Amino acid sequence: MKVKCFDENTEWDLQAKINNFLSTLNGDIIDIKYEVAIAIHGDDQIYCFSAMVIYSEKE
Repeated sequence: MKVKCFDENTEWDLQAKINNFLSTLNGDIIDIKYEVAIAIHGDDQIYCFSAMVIYSEKE
């Protein structure tokens, strides 16, 4: 079992990175964990979209 972590500023960038990774995966997805963090800095809202893909590789 292996994991791959992704961290992006937008949902669309995260989606693109995960889809790119999955298109090259030679194995099975076990689970995907998704998280959104929001921070306030002055008048700005800062978002962090992250995911962890848990997978196994075929031999």
